[in-house]
Amino acid sequence: MKNKVIPQGYLYPKGYTNYVFILLFLLYMFDYIDRVVVTSMFIHIEQDLGITHTQSGLLVSAVYWAIVLLTFPVSILVDRWNRTKTIGIMAVLWSIATALCALTGNFVQLVLTRALIGIGEAGYAPGGSAVISGLYPEEKRSKMMGLWNASIPLGTAIGVLLGGIIAARLGWKHAFGLVALPGLIVAILFFFVKDYKTVDLSFTNSNNEKVRMKKADMAREFLSRPSLIFTYFGFAAVVFVTTSLITWLSTYFHATRGLSSEKAGSMASVVMVLAIVGAPLGGIITDRWRKSNIRARLLFPTITSLLAALFLLIALWLTSGTLQYVFFLLMGVTVTAFVPAAAAVTQDVIHAGMRAMSYAVAVVVQNLLGASTAPLVIGRLYDLYDIKTAMAILPFMLLLGAILFYAGSRYYVKDLDKTAKIKLEAERVIG
Repeated sequence: MKNKVIPQGYLYPKGYTNYVFILLFLLYMFDYIDRVVVTSMFIHIEQDLGITHTQSGLLVSAVYWAIVLLTFPVSILVDRWNRTKTIGIMAVLWSIATALCALTGNFVQLVLTRALIGIGEAGYAPGGSAVISGLYPEEKRSKMMGLWNASIPLGTAIGVLLGGIIAARLGWKHAFGLVALPGLIVAILFFFVKDYKTVDLSFTNSNNEKVRMKKADMAREFLSRPSLIFTYFGFAAVVFVTTSLITWLSTYFHATRGLSSEKAGSMASVVMVLAIVGAPLGGIITDRWRKSNIRARLLFPTITSLLAALFLLIALWLTSGTLQYVFFLLMGVTVTAFVPAAAAVTQDVIHAGMRAMSYAVAVVVQNLLGASTAPLVIGRLYDLYDIKTAMAILPFMLLLGAILFYAGSRYYVKDLDKTAKIKLEAERVIG
């Protein structure tokens, strides 16, 4: 192993790098299984605990509120201590929290244990993004982000599908216990993964002197990058839609088509799992397009968000039956295709020692304005009107996301030029 050639741009041999990537992929998949398994069990939980649709939405929002509160402080630990050990600790915590949901006896207890899942998941996306950005060359960044983010729809689909099936056969509490164990096993394996060396937080000033960053310098690093800020808010607009669909699409099919919870959950999971095609394909196309157009990592999200808005508008407003479902499927391919390119931007235009923090800001913004609010907003509109009226606002959120991504693309090149180019070092040679 010591004599293995390390390809240019890589920190470790390709075999070891890909092994780490597989573990990251599996952890992200289990992250989302644990996060969304509750959504296809709403009917059973509502009947058992006597709660409203709004309270069901709170079971999802509680996870995202916990993520919002803790993701930034945890990301600082990720950047300044050790990415891989922090990820392992977080995955153990969220897996145990998921298992604890099976032991709850009332709504308050269930909300609190769901929040504990969010505490565990708080720094995973920033940590995983930083690890992938460090392990792979810059020109492969969108592609690898796309492949990694394909775990989200896969985990979502598995979670929604398993939740409906297990709840119908064994009861909703059993679902939490059964999905918790696999993630715990992978989490333990991650404690033995090698990291890259922590990057010194410094910059070269106008006198060509190396100066250690202060808090004001770190804040300036973010605030002086308009493309980054627009990307954060573009993320939030689209995530509002994807979280709404993850949370309420199975309910939509149940209410509008009179389907069983199991069948409705299956249909919703197929729609969301199609992002397995959209996310990796988006990353591959973006990296190739970037060779001829450096702005591709923000122009591509603009285009795919517009397409997703069009498909969802047709599905919700203009069609029904089989044709409606076809447009839902097309939307499922395009709605998350933006993720790898936009995620790469959060790593491209920031100091290498702040990559986890950069993605943490993205997580805070998208969860505060998108993921944590979406289940409650749609749930409240459902209580006031009906599920069709509640879902009808979603295409316009996608249009807003497209506008924000395009605005960011106009600043991307200047922001990239301002970013320090720092070569990372392996923690140790694998051998």
